[in-house]
Amino acid sequence: MTAYLTATEAAARLGVSRQTLYAYVSRGLIEAHPTADPRVRAYAAEAVARLAEARHRGRRPREVARATLDWGLPVLETAVTLIRDGRLFYRGMDAVAFSETATLEEAAARLWALPLAAAFGPDAPRSTPGGGDLLGAFAAATADEPTAPWQQDPARLAAGSGALVRLLAACVTGRAPDAAPLHRHCAAAWGLDPAGAEAIRRALVLCADHELNASGFTARCVASAGASLRAAVVGGLAALSGSRHGGMTARVEALWDGLDGAGPAASLRRQLAGRARLPGFGHPLYPAGDLRAAAILAPLLAEDPRLRAVAAAAEDLTGARPALDFALVALRRHLRLPRGSAFGLFALGRSVGWIAQALEQRQSGGLIRPRAVYVGPQP
Repeated sequence: MTAYLTATEAAARLGVSRQTLYAYVSRGLIEAHPTADPRVRAYAAEAVARLAEARHRGRRPREVARATLDWGLPVLETAVTLIRDGRLFYRGMDAVAFSETATLEEAAARLWALPLAAAFGPDAPRSTPGGGDLLGAFAAATADEPTAPWQQDPARLAAGSGALVRLLAACVTGRAPDAAPLHRHCAAAWGLDPAGAEAIRRALVLCADHELNASGFTARCVASAGASLRAAVVGGLAALSGSRHGGMTARVEALWDGLDGAGPAASLRRQLAGRARLPGFGHPLYPAGDLRAAAILAPLLAEDPRLRAVAAAAEDLTGARPALDFALVALRRHLRLPRGSAFGLFALGRSVGWIAQALEQRQSGGLIRPRAVYVGPQP
């Protein structure tokens, strides 16, 4: 009979953290088996022993490189954001608890370690974004000089960083930039009531940063090359647009569009056919559920029976809980915001994190230049 271990026991035998164990699962190195409790997974003791032996023998450079770049071992030191045991922290502060009252401006002040009053003062940027896609509009409305590497004065750097975020908000909403709190700027542009503004505020704070995700790492690479913070945000936007990152919101929208008028289970089952997972459900770093998504969805689930049915049917089918992308689309639909606003909110919130990552990389002074394992024809 197969013996099973808990996550804590398996991690201990492997000599790794539970987060690293979950990363091993996401890479297919070990299988997590369901238990009577849908929130808990078990691990075959024999499989754990085999993996421990493989780790003890060591791996070839190719395997090390692949494992490091795919939800693997840490590659950079940071004091900005921590993800541990399924929880998210901004400089040591629980992000979900922080989001209960904080504004995006306050999240920026915490993550940037720059003065809030200087970053978001009473004077709004004068540049007016034009039309087109979000990346193009932002690039056209901003300039490098206010956040160039030689800009060392903290107050001026804070002002330049705050202007970048305000201009991005204007690009998202299509409304001229102003000095209002960012969530109120969005609420005014979209005609939301105070409850809607609060929902936007919470979502923006929960989007603010997520460690070395693809866009955050891109922002650090751009900054390490000596570029401006504005260039780091442009790079972050480009990475976020990908369908495996913030572009996932478009896939979640398509999922919603494919639901029929009856119960969602049959529609989701058809959409699940031929694919490994439903877009917007499950996250390797949150095996027990994405707490960011749960915080955004909690008030919506209380009011929307259709949303409750969709989330419950998806979890019944896959065992996965909603992730941030699904929550942002659900919020967009609940508030009846323009299509594409889920991605816009994601980008606006995350721009704060891109700037934080770029600032920290600038302070470290190093150029991010990893080496590759060559596998082509030998010379």
